Amino acid sequence: MASKSARQAAQAAIAGTGQEPTHKESARNAQSASDPDAQLRALGFGTLLVAMVVATYAPVLSAGFIWDDEENIVTNGTLRTVDGLRQMWFVPQSIQQYYPLMYTSYWLEYHVWGLSPFGYHLVNILLHATAVLLLWRVLLRLHVPGAWLAAAMFAVHPVMVESVAWVTERKNVLSMSLVLGSLLCYSRFAFPEVRATQETRDAKGTAWYAASLVLFALALTAKTVVVTLPPVLLVIQWWKRGKIERRDWLAVAPYFVLSIALGSITTWMETYHLGARGKEWSLTPLERLLLAGRALWFYATKLVWPHPLAFFYPRFTIDTHAWWQYVFSIAAIAVPGCLWLLRNRIGRGPLAAVLIYAGVLMPMLGFFNIYYAMYAQVSDHFQYHACVALLALAAAGISAATARLQPSNRAIGRAAIGVMLFVLAVISFRQTFIYHDLETLYRDTIAKNPSGTIAYSNLGVYLNAQGRNDEAIALAREVLALDPDDPIGHANLSFFLLTHGNRYGLQPNELDEIIDHLRRALSTAEDAWGTIPNEARLRTQLATAFLRQGTSDGSKPEKIAEAIEQLSAALQVEPNYVDAELNLALALATIGRAAEAVAHAQRALDLDPQNTEPLHRTLGPALSAEAHNARAGAFAAHGAWREAADEYSAAVALRPEFDRALNNLGVMMMKLGDTDRAIHYFQEAVRQNPQYTEAQANLERAQKSRSEPAAPQ
Repeated sequence: MASKSARQAAQAAIAGTGQEPTHKESARNAQSASDPDAQLRALGFGTLLVAMVVATYAPVLSAGFIWDDEENIVTNGTLRTVDGLRQMWFVPQSIQQYYPLMYTSYWLEYHVWGLSPFGYHLVNILLHATAVLLLWRVLLRLHVPGAWLAAAMFAVHPVMVESVAWVTERKNVLSMSLVLGSLLCYSRFAFPEVRATQETRDAKGTAWYAASLVLFALALTAKTVVVTLPPVLLVIQWWKRGKIERRDWLAVAPYFVLSIALGSITTWMETYHLGARGKEWSLTPLERLLLAGRALWFYATKLVWPHPLAFFYPRFTIDTHAWWQYVFSIAAIAVPGCLWLLRNRIGRGPLAAVLIYAGVLMPMLGFFNIYYAMYAQVSDHFQYHACVALLALAAAGISAATARLQPSNRAIGRAAIGVMLFVLAVISFRQTFIYHDLETLYRDTIAKNPSGTIAYSNLGVYLNAQGRNDEAIALAREVLALDPDDPIGHANLSFFLLTHGNRYGLQPNELDEIIDHLRRALSTAEDAWGTIPNEARLRTQLATAFLRQGTSDGSKPEKIAEAIEQLSAALQVEPNYVDAELNLALALATIGRAAEAVAHAQRALDLDPQNTEPLHRTLGPALSAEAHNARAGAFAAHGAWREAADEYSAAVALRPEFDRALNNLGVMMMKLGDTDRAIHYFQEAVRQNPQYTEAQANLERAQKSRSEPAAPQ
């Protein structure tokens, strides 16, 4: 009889009826918690979990930085100074996303081990191990059967590799550790030990609640996907007690307030700081519902069968006229509906797990605009938080199945579980090598998603930076073969061609191709996204091409004018863009607008006073010559012929082909009565520019009448 009762109790717990443990059960749990043998076993099981994580992710320690690790860590200026730490917290736009706690962790690491990837990867692994341990303790606290198995599956499941191996996904492992800590504290507040006195329970409950709220606030500053914790807490209350009372709503209310506040900041940052707006995100409500259904089943399938796993998955084509696409969303609604109807037979646990899974995934299902959607609609790291609900449900089911086996067969069941964990760990171990470096990652992505363009584009950028320019150009052309309207493909190809031209020289037809690709990059980006990422850089590159056209084969003022127009537009978009200021100074100097050129050159120096070499290398002689020419004109306007002649001579000395300065110097010589030297300078001006009619006219006048000087320009 006792055996039957125990079996029924076990089955009820596995089904997740949510029945509160009896006073005896709570006492027994408390006693086991203080039992030295039980503590030793717990230490052993915890150590095993950590060992599994370390063994699985060991290859990551030799990996480098990938993708946006460069922007978030390597070139992130806020990591360098104490003021940068202040900016992370109080100037949201100083960082890519407003996750100040994550960037603070980078700040601390930068000041400990600099830019060594090893340290950053080690912290990610340790944070994942922390999340694994906390998940185990949370599930134990909630009396979920198979708690250790659920934590072990979370520890080594291949879907987690992306979050652990990619340093920028620190936001996942950090926020997960904090939110699980918050959940553990809240469970101690909401479900206190029965044997404690009411006074003790109240005092400890207040402390646990405060700790939970603080940890939740910190989790939000690591990644705001944890805004889903408040509804998760309510679902847990319903699962455990079968109802949600007024006191539960009041307890969770501050969590909702924090979620709304931080979630609003993230929504604004994604839309206006990162640029998650435009055609790519302009989905109708029905299209978003269809996308959410596809994504939900995609993620669940990857948990069951984690193959293949890709950094960028193929995009879903959402078609509201295709009947079969509605099946995913209908099924996603039908599953919790069926579980609701069956709750009295199978318990509330399965429904609670499914609701938590779908609810935590909600921000990543397409209902909200996130910038990452321009690359892919789904990603492994999106379900790092949500997956624990289904893993816990699966672990409870496996534990139930094992418990129902005959005692002689339970060893076989446990062995099967061990084999499953080993296989998952091996797959994850192999998956970690994909994240070793950028080239490996992108080539693996191309192999698994050959129709996606972003991996080709990113690999091209990487290869071009490595000096493998021809390979980069070939990849950019592959992108445009896959999608002729891909703005990133056009932008990259133009940049790669310019890089090639800087090294080997450009032919006129190549400049025409570069200009065409840059124009198409600007137009297609605006059509696709409603905005133009890196617009200032693209317009500056376009201006550079125009400048080359304007100066490569004689003077072409219309091309210089187009360059000036593009550079002015670039500075309207990004007023502090140094390259645009430098190129605008050069363009203005080329057409003789010396005063304006000097002003823009000085502005470039003000913006970047430590980097004067590009200014002097590209603008120094030309700009100085223009400055002398302009100063000479001022002297000439006041009749100071000798001073003007000296300034024109200085301009010609710096720039011997400076036709206008040569002509003006000839005029000054005429004013000073030195006709022979005037003729010499006029002849040299005409030789430099045969189309220079003013110099030709001055030469003719000087030759005809040595006593009648021409008027200065």
